[in-house]
Amino acid sequence: MRTPAHCSSIFLLGLLLGLAVAGGCQPSAESPASEERTDSGLSLQDSVLTPPDTTATRFDAAMAAALSHREDTESIGALMQNIGLQFRGQPYLTGTLDAPSTETVVVRFDGFDCVTFVETTLALARSAQVADSSYAGFVRRLAEQRYRDGGPVGYCNRLHYFTEWLSDNEDRGLVRRLGEALGGRPLRDTLDFMSTHRSAYERFATNDSLFACIQKMEARLNVQQRRDPVRYVPQDSIRAVYDDLRAGDIVAFVSSVDGLDVAHTGLVYAPRDEADTIGLLHASLSDGVVVSPDLQRYVQKIDAQIGMVVARPRPVP
Repeated sequence: MRTPAHCSSIFLLGLLLGLAVAGGCQPSAESPASEERTDSGLSLQDSVLTPPDTTATRFDAAMAAALSHREDTESIGALMQNIGLQFRGQPYLTGTLDAPSTETVVVRFDGFDCVTFVETTLALARSAQVADSSYAGFVRRLAEQRYRDGGPVGYCNRLHYFTEWLSDNEDRGLVRRLGEALGGRPLRDTLDFMSTHRSAYERFATNDSLFACIQKMEARLNVQQRRDPVRYVPQDSIRAVYDDLRAGDIVAFVSSVDGLDVAHTGLVYAPRDEADTIGLLHASLSDGVVVSPDLQRYVQKIDAQIGMVVARPRPVP
């Protein structure tokens, strides 16, 4: 099942998805010394809002690139594409969100998995659109995208399943799903991959309380899915919707693995000088951040991917 350039299906029975974006069921046993509360009600520790030196240097470079494209892009998606291109060649990193023993807002610019790449480019673009070059502002936006309802920060509150990441961020006006507009088919699979592969998740492998929280989350998502199913474009029909895609659209590739919704994600790559060419800008397992030149061909050659879900980032009001 190992194929050369995709984010997560190789983790399915082992290391686990690079796109599992988790949150916390219970408050941390540690009590932060100082927190700052945002307008959205999200509390973040001072230590999270102040980067270490190496991260600060990388952030400054990334934000400078984002701001440099702010005026010459027609949409936030095009801005995300330009930002993402600045990261080409950065390595693929797995398991970064679960590395700390206590849930915190992890920020990395020295490498990405497929979801952290999308999250980072979106948070940078949102910051650039409002000319907020501060690290604290970027971290707040990143956390608001990563955690259910925009926060609070916690393992069970992290948006593990990417279809929920899309719906949650749509509810808060950050993206707009395009399933119906693209004539997508309803996805009706049951979501239970995390609970049925408990031993692969170190955080709740032996923690019954967290495990119960994950089961409750999956049950809620399955009810939601039956009521309002995610719609996806089948892999053989992707080229037919190229004219409807825009630079920086968020694409998530539907998995055929039982209990799993999405196996990989990235951004639509739409170069200005080749209007008929639609590619994928993403964090590839084998090549790091790279552009794959043809979106449909990419999906067709990857095992266990059957189509794509699309969401368009929305401009900051």
